[in-house]
Amino acid sequence: MKHILFSAALGLLATASFAQPDAKPVGGNGPMISVDKDSHDYGTIKQGANGTCEFTVTNTGDQPLIITNCQGSCGCTVPKCEKAPIKPGEKSTITVKYDTNRVGPINKSVTITSNASNAPSKIVTIKGNVEASAAATTPASPVKEQSPMAPVEKM
Repeated sequence: MKHILFSAALGLLATASFAQPDAKPVGGNGPMISVDKDSHDYGTIKQGANGTCEFTVTNTGDQPLIITNCQGSCGCTVPKCEKAPIKPGEKSTITVKYDTNRVGPINKSVTITSNASNAPSKIVTIKGNVEASAAATTPASPVKEQSPMAPVEKM
């Protein structure tokens, strides 16, 4: 019985010594996406202000990174991304335009879809608050009342 256990243990040890736990897949790590920031904070901005921000994407992999789609979480958040392949080590910019005519808090996301092996679907966010401009907060001019002496139209 001791010989059987010894042989089994020796067999496991021999098998484990040939394993390569840190082996990379054939062809390297593929395209990999890295973004300079996960979120952009506008802070408090005025209604109608410039709602444009940028995210810088870097390909940290060893094959071309292809961004296939950039999608905002609503119609008020419009991203623009280059569709040309990003070579290993190179960068690209994703421009996001938020509609600042919408007063109130900003908490939106942009989903970046690519062929990245580390994050095929990467989400970045924008946040802040849009404050009503002075023109939007002033009351409308009062309705002019007709003078009692004004002529009345007859039907």
